[in-house]
Amino acid sequence: MKNTVQLLTGFSAALILLSSCGGGQNQGAAMAAGGPQPPQAYPVFKISLHDATLNSEYPATLQGQQNIDIRPKVDGYIDKIYIDEGSVVKKGQLLFKLSAPQYAQDVNTATAAISSAEADVSAAELQVNKTKPLVEKDIISHYELESAEYTLKARKAALAQAKASLANAKTNLGYTVITSPVDGVVGAIPYKLGSLITGSTAQPLTTVSNIGKVYAYFALNEKQLLDFSRTVKGSTMNQKLANTPPVSLVLPDGSTYPEKGKVETISGLINTETGSASYRATFPNPIGLIRSGGSATIQIPQTIKDAVLIPQKAAYELQGKHFVYVVDGKGAVKNTEVSVMDLTAGQYYVVTDGLKAGDTIVTDGAGSLKDGMVIKPEAQDNAAVYKDLK
Repeated sequence: MKNTVQLLTGFSAALILLSSCGGGQNQGAAMAAGGPQPPQAYPVFKISLHDATLNSEYPATLQGQQNIDIRPKVDGYIDKIYIDEGSVVKKGQLLFKLSAPQYAQDVNTATAAISSAEADVSAAELQVNKTKPLVEKDIISHYELESAEYTLKARKAALAQAKASLANAKTNLGYTVITSPVDGVVGAIPYKLGSLITGSTAQPLTTVSNIGKVYAYFALNEKQLLDFSRTVKGSTMNQKLANTPPVSLVLPDGSTYPEKGKVETISGLINTETGSASYRATFPNPIGLIRSGGSATIQIPQTIKDAVLIPQKAAYELQGKHFVYVVDGKGAVKNTEVSVMDLTAGQYYVVTDGLKAGDTIVTDGAGSLKDGMVIKPEAQDNAAVYKDLK
């Protein structure tokens, strides 16, 4: 009987031991499955104030300082073309020569008319000189002398008219040689050798563009015009234009034109159809890189001091609003709405409300966070965060 009791006691102890071991394993599995997890690491940084330059961009059309249509003043056939499309020419350089024999003939006719008129003048002078002594001796009446003098005046007037006709004929003949009125670049040449050209021809012989300076025309709407008037210093528009910082030009290939420009004029009227005012910026063009008729983008810089800047990847947008996650001293994150400017400083938002210097925010991974969640902050160096700031 005693042995039986001892056997049962040992068996019970074994069951208790097995039960205890199995329960410990289940408890460990439960903790692994549903127990608290360690905080996940997220990069964070502390906000500091920075200066930045914001660029407002506007599409622009480019025009040369002068775009001059080259048109003939007389009719004729194109005899010679001395330039090619795209040639750089100087003022007075020969461009075209027209064949117009009638003008050479007019010169010959006018020259002959002068010779005839000069002979008539000489004959009239001879008649006056011949008549004077006879009148003085009362051989003939004074009327004969007056008649001779009037004839001389008429002959001199005819000579002057002949000389004017010659000058006019030479001028017309000179119009058959066409030169450039300015320094510039030659445009398209639609007419070829032998083409008949008249003063009423629809297309010009070519266009010479003076591109030593280039004008960039762009427009601002009424709101932008008011912002410009309020933000740029000056009591008059001329003073505001003088205080406008130099502007940049972005070319169609995305490169920035090396020369800076200056906004010089603003249209006095707002276009009622577009609701905008026209601006003109002038750029030097020493090597002729910009051609008239092209397009580009004007960048007007605006410098801001001591601004709250955050990387764009640190924020997310929801229903037109921007949010960031602010981290407190215990690692808990708080979803915070921020107001940002429409213009960006490169890859950074300019925050106008919702954050201040010294706040710590999550740099990346905001999409996986929830309000009140505890994270393991991994502080980033500010120099690395703002390394792309210009």
